Amino acid sequence: MSVWPAWEVREGERSTRWLHVRLAFRDGATIEALASVGEGWVGVEDVQARPALALEDLAVFADWIEGPLAQACGIEPEPGEDVGGTHREEPPGGRAEWPVVARTYRAAQERGADPVLAVMDRTGYSRRGALRLIGRTRDAGLLSPRHARR
Repeated sequence: MSVWPAWEVREGERSTRWLHVRLAFRDGATIEALASVGEGWVGVEDVQARPALALEDLAVFADWIEGPLAQACGIEPEPGEDVGGTHREEPPGGRAEWPVVARTYRAAQERGADPVLAVMDRTGYSRRGALRLIGRTRDAGLLSPRHARR
């Protein structure tokens, strides 16, 4: 992931910064965004992805960029605080959990059920946490890419 400044606007004591964000994946997919960062908030102004992102993927994208944006703005976490919010970088069980997620996801797809809900039920994660875990499982190559042509 690359993050670089676009511009900054100062108004008195306050400032807002805009940053370019670019993610490139091994399969050739890319996501480019323009994010704005102010005092205590982050906004995503524009997102362009090839291939297009589903809404589920957009939620995961926000998690991916949260920490790198904070670091690009020089925001240091408090001791013991996770950069980028309350999510864990590595789920309990770590990589050992990915095959379980892949099997659960595929089984739900085969029976026509919502695979994200199936992963949520199996792991106990919230929807957002399950999407992150599914994304990591995809990145590990245990699930097909989200936008695979059929």
